[in-house]
Amino acid sequence: MMRDLLLKSTTSLSVIVPAYNEQHLVAASLDRLRSLGESSFLDRVRVIVVDDGSSDGTAAALDQFSRLLAEAPTANLDWTFIRHPTNQGKAAAIRTGLAYAETELTVIHDADLEYHPQDLIKMVKVFLQEPADAVFGSRFLTSDYRRVLFFRHEVGNRFLTLMSNIVSDLNLTDMETCYKMVRTQLLKSIPLVGHGFEIEPEITIKLAKRAARIFEVPIRYSGRTYQEGKKIGVKDGFRAIAAIIRFACSDHVYAEDGYGSQILGRLNRAPRFTQWMADVIRPFIGERVLEIGAGTGNLTLQLIPRKLYYASDINPHYLTYLQNLIPDHPYLRVGYTDGEQHDSYPSEEKFDTVICLNVVEHLENDFGALRNIFDALDENGRAIVLVPCGPGIYGTLDKVLGHYRRYTKSQFTELAARAGFHLEALLSFNRFGSPAWWLNGRLLRRKTFGLWQIKMLNFLTPLVRVIDRFLPLPPLSIIAVLRKPPSEPGHEPATSSRPESALHGAAK
Repeated sequence: MMRDLLLKSTTSLSVIVPAYNEQHLVAASLDRLRSLGESSFLDRVRVIVVDDGSSDGTAAALDQFSRLLAEAPTANLDWTFIRHPTNQGKAAAIRTGLAYAETELTVIHDADLEYHPQDLIKMVKVFLQEPADAVFGSRFLTSDYRRVLFFRHEVGNRFLTLMSNIVSDLNLTDMETCYKMVRTQLLKSIPLVGHGFEIEPEITIKLAKRAARIFEVPIRYSGRTYQEGKKIGVKDGFRAIAAIIRFACSDHVYAEDGYGSQILGRLNRAPRFTQWMADVIRPFIGERVLEIGAGTGNLTLQLIPRKLYYASDINPHYLTYLQNLIPDHPYLRVGYTDGEQHDSYPSEEKFDTVICLNVVEHLENDFGALRNIFDALDENGRAIVLVPCGPGIYGTLDKVLGHYRRYTKSQFTELAARAGFHLEALLSFNRFGSPAWWLNGRLLRRKTFGLWQIKMLNFLTPLVRVIDRFLPLPPLSIIAVLRKPPSEPGHEPATSSRPESALHGAAK
């Protein structure tokens, strides 16, 4: 039932067409796209043609085609024509076109006649039937037919796909396909930095690192020979290999935004550390759970199944990802929850557990947030709250992460008591990390975490879990297990809507 509620009957599509020196084929290729306007699955199609500084008659061919469109427009089809003054490469043309994409889905279509737009309908249908983030059209899956061409080209494509699969841990059959259909907001949130045909491995590897759900469908392919104008050569193959290595070593997978997605995404590259947190709090968790600040569900997936698990966040990229988990997890609910905004909490449910890890320190009104959590709980329900410890090591890393403060144990205990909670347990967590935080944030004044540091943390976590309790160091974080007591007649804890950060030792 829940799965059916998520499905839609129609969607909208942007088709980005990078064109370079295709004067003889571009008009015929674009004319094929007109059939998309007749699809019952698409309520709107926008075709964005980017002439990437062509030096032949491509610009004239596009002008003539646009005049024909004006004489015989196609319903549900909008056309946009853009021209680069100089040739900048396929990736640059795609970035230009992506800025004009305003639909739910976006796909790339080459300006030649190698691909068949009717196959785009098959790809659209996957989005309407599955919780897909991206759908690739594969030239090597079984299809009705395909043009038989160069064996060496297929070997090269399969080799590049194999390399990409090794670094991305995917099992794609055709990484180099032009037909990559992606949810537009997801594609826009990925920083694309390549210049030419390396855009293919870049999109693939970065989607994988974003944990996107990728599907494949078989498509037809009528590849050109070099005599017919094919442009990809041996040099492009070596560039693709270099690109695979480059993007395998990079985790620059979030465009800069107001949520700190890139930094938080890097922190998520330590799944063993997340598992450690989950194991610590698991004994205190009930069956009706609200998680505030669920991100992409790294912790969520460690703690389910439950009778009800409500995963929430404020980042729209994260919420989209979480919503796509629902079809396979029918007990899961997803929604927007701002810790400081009482009205954003789910009003139709009361929970026996609220999980709030690494959130309260980001909120100016921390007292108000704890009161909101208090109100979301059933009587005798638990709040499990993790906050950073040690005001003395507040530094540049805290600032870049948006921390208003770090707490002492006594400060947070007092705050929780003022919010009406009874303290059930106060756990020290991650003593091992305190020296590294002081070194990076106070002494070196760094503003980001090195990828190698995060990978080292992930590697060392099994050892750290064993020795952490014996280390003579202050904890980097504290985990408070708070109990909401039964209400007493005539007694209600104080409420407040003003920021309380000054009271709790804010370091800004």
